[in-house]
Amino acid sequence: MVTAQAPGGPTSTADSSDPPALVVDMSAPLLLEEPVATRAGTSGAKNQACLVCHGNYASEQLALIHAKVDVTCSTCHGESVAHKNDENNTTPPEAMFARDAIEAFCKRCHEAHEIKAEMIRKAVEKGAIKMGDGEPVCTDCHGEHRMKVRTVIWDKKTGQLLQTNRGE
Repeated sequence: MVTAQAPGGPTSTADSSDPPALVVDMSAPLLLEEPVATRAGTSGAKNQACLVCHGNYASEQLALIHAKVDVTCSTCHGESVAHKNDENNTTPPEAMFARDAIEAFCKRCHEAHEIKAEMIRKAVEKGAIKMGDGEPVCTDCHGEHRMKVRTVIWDKKTGQLLQTNRGE
């Protein structure tokens, strides 16, 4: 922990325009020394490279739940090294999921869904669930696992760059 104190201590008569002296509490851990695994919304250091650009997922429900059981961004989206290293942001991640592929992918780990379709339909009708077009998919109810603002759009099946909105 770092605190500021007037030069010469609290009773100093130093000019008020002088910046306060820096006092470092050497018993407090430095933020850089904080164990990465304890930071909110991460699964160790594994998600850190992703959260540089996708910081909204640090507190997103689906990402948090998965991080608790060490399911990271790369577990579902691949290591995506080229995507992470692309400063132009035109290289897609290794794996993306079109709406019609989401349920099948989720079922690789979550074989059964414990809520009946009728309950989902009623929740949609009441406005409790906002779903996309067509039949409901896992991410309609479980988290906001979509980018709210996109600077690029890829075809999620082919990875082809469709649109860039970066003001170039």
